[in-house]
Amino acid sequence: MTTAQTTELDVQPSPLALLLLGREADPKSERGVECPGDLPSPSDPDLVARARAAKEKLGDKVFVLGHHYQRDEVIQFADVTGDSFKLARDAAARPEAEYIVFCGVHFMAESADILTSDDQKVVLPDLAAGCSMADMATAEQVAECWDVLTEAGIADRVVPVSYMNSSADIKAFTGRHGGTICTSSNAQRALEWAFEQGDKVLFLPDQHLGRNTAVRDMGMSLDDCVLYNPHKPNGGLTAEQLRDAKMILWRGHCSVHGRFSLDSVNDVRERIPGVNVLVHPECRHEVVAAADHVGSTEYIIKALEAAPAGSKWAIGTELNLVRRLANRFAPEGKEIVFLDRTVCFCSTMNRIDLPHLVWTLESLAEGNLVNRIEVDRETEAFAKLALERMLALP
Repeated sequence: MTTAQTTELDVQPSPLALLLLGREADPKSERGVECPGDLPSPSDPDLVARARAAKEKLGDKVFVLGHHYQRDEVIQFADVTGDSFKLARDAAARPEAEYIVFCGVHFMAESADILTSDDQKVVLPDLAAGCSMADMATAEQVAECWDVLTEAGIADRVVPVSYMNSSADIKAFTGRHGGTICTSSNAQRALEWAFEQGDKVLFLPDQHLGRNTAVRDMGMSLDDCVLYNPHKPNGGLTAEQLRDAKMILWRGHCSVHGRFSLDSVNDVRERIPGVNVLVHPECRHEVVAAADHVGSTEYIIKALEAAPAGSKWAIGTELNLVRRLANRFAPEGKEIVFLDRTVCFCSTMNRIDLPHLVWTLESLAEGNLVNRIEVDRETEAFAKLALERMLALP
């Protein structure tokens, strides 16, 4: 049915459709809400009071962690906010907290369990809150990849470097094979360390962070990088290609950051003269190359804190954070917009909502342990080894 036919029939969108599509119209956008945009109204206001009451009842027994990409209605109950690794370390620094409620996604809760004591219990309010990037590299696929590298005669020269945004199994694989973990803040230091141990790196699971760090920050060429596709025989690569490569990049990406395009950058520069384009290194290489500034979530926040009044910024990262920063710095006269016209929340991160958080806190307050995330001892030992190598980086 065409738009004209819809109008003639006076068909009105349902409340559910409005919820899914957004509240304002933009013909150039798929979903139609420009940053800072409007989210649906918060959950039942009674839930706010219930969350406060349950958290107060638990007192020091509970420590709530809130990732930067969480909804505002959840962030308001976080004891600390930050990126995934910062939060995991914050949890480990609170040994008196019996319960660590991680408002984030599954791999983050796993990391918190690895770094906290055996007496502490890590809880994820919604077990379906996963990470599409982390899911793009399974233990079986990575083991098969290592077999391919062994058959090519180069496994003993390859050092695995895994992004923090990976499962405990992948972190454990990395630890077993002499590798280290990295964050978006220290990826260059991790790669420099790895190249002191061997002459090749297997970078898991985000191809873009690996490529951007190697080429943009370390002066390698795109020809130094090959892309290993776990869905193709031998990763879709010949033994010669593997032997010639310095960076063997896993075919994974962030579903949010991967959607930003060069057209997004060109479009925002045309719409907002003088705008500063600031993007996360999980974005595609051509986007990073066209941006004015590139950095981690913490870098983005600090850059905007230091920005002069009246400056204009287009941010290429998850919308919850961009919207929060736009509201925070508006009184200082800083104009902050989402890089793309199309709204893109992290769908799995957004599964942690106020109803799930209230259910979790009330259950814990009643003595019922729910949704515990627990990494087995062997996996934990090797994953912790990889994390400790990262912590030892200069």
